[in-house]
Amino acid sequence: MSDFFDVVVVGAGAAGLAAGARLANAGVKSCVVEAAARTGGRAYTDTTSFGIAWDRGCHWLHSASVNPLRAAADQLGISYLARGTRQARATHLGARWADEAERVAIWRAIDGAFAGIKQAGDDGRDIAASEVMDLAGPWARLARHWVTLMSAAEAERLSTLDFAAYTDTGENYPVAQGYGALVQAVAAHAAPQMSVTVNCPVRTLDWSGEGVSLDTPRGNIRARFAIVAVPTAVIARGGLGFAPLLPLELAEAFEALPLGAAEKVAVLFDRDVFGTEETTYFDTIDVENPARTPINFTLNPFGSTMAIGQLGGDNAARLVKAGPQAMQDFALAALADAYGADIRARVKGVATTSWVADPLIGGAYSCALPGKAHVRARLVEANTRPLGDRVFFAGEAVSTHAYSTAHGAHLSGLAAAEAALERVMGRAA
Repeated sequence: MSDFFDVVVVGAGAAGLAAGARLANAGVKSCVVEAAARTGGRAYTDTTSFGIAWDRGCHWLHSASVNPLRAAADQLGISYLARGTRQARATHLGARWADEAERVAIWRAIDGAFAGIKQAGDDGRDIAASEVMDLAGPWARLARHWVTLMSAAEAERLSTLDFAAYTDTGENYPVAQGYGALVQAVAAHAAPQMSVTVNCPVRTLDWSGEGVSLDTPRGNIRARFAIVAVPTAVIARGGLGFAPLLPLELAEAFEALPLGAAEKVAVLFDRDVFGTEETTYFDTIDVENPARTPINFTLNPFGSTMAIGQLGGDNAARLVKAGPQAMQDFALAALADAYGADIRARVKGVATTSWVADPLIGGAYSCALPGKAHVRARLVEANTRPLGDRVFFAGEAVSTHAYSTAHGAHLSGLAAAEAALERVMGRAA
């Protein structure tokens, strides 16, 4: 790959694919390189583990009414489930199901935790979410679990100000064929001529000259401009090097926006063992064992005989480190408590994720550390004031109000591509 390009895009997740498609359609000479053997990044629909589509990464069309990928799904005929309130959930307490009064109290505690965090942020307070949460109430562990699931970070490492900046319409729709499949379909439809070079990690991006020079195993890639669309964790730990080094304010931004942990355990059964409607949700909390971390599940998603458990924060990271068997045991123990030990005999297959251990990803999605909410704007501003006037950044972290989402990443990729095109065409101010 020794050609000289107008723009090179580093990373082929939702942001990189959107940027690459926009550049391809503009007719400029561009290329997209991806370190992994596949495209999509954290938007990854797995169809090989069970022969059934399930999302290892993002799955929800968040803020669906304003989500451009929801509109794209409609255009492409990709179905999703328009869900009602998340409060329509059962909760298993370790030995029995919660009654209606307990369920109402549980969701009052959960919603109260989110409301308190948001209020602190709306008041301009950039503090740890844990400082405004009830950490001692009877349902505090489940409220903490939900906060952790939504942010991928423990409450002590979650900025209230950053949390409050997230825009949520409350419409969160799961995608039947998989969100990862939707991201792929959107890119293919937008620019069928776009190609991505996979298995092509960028070791160093040199921006010391007039353009950029990328050192890769496939040779040196030179371009006038670059769009970097890789996870914050990769840059923070030096997985993608810069020469010269990033300015301190940008380096701090990547350090202050860690990805956290959100993992899944998918269990396939040989028949329906739950007797529930398709795409049913339930939570768990063992009220007799405070040391046992909650886990929540989707049962029979879109009619498949599966259970998909969601893990977050430190517990997710610990289980990934312990290995797939530990993750399986943890999830099955909660399912067996709720639906009986006999379901273990009906298990046909298990698959687990390990985003925190993936050297090309490094976690789930970005969340600003307490006191650091302001640094996210530095990445967003890099599209109007690019590094060296030639390096732009994209990805879910490069979104002020839709960070942590696939549509936030998608929109950031389009914005970076537009900014790069202005300079390619000589229209930049």
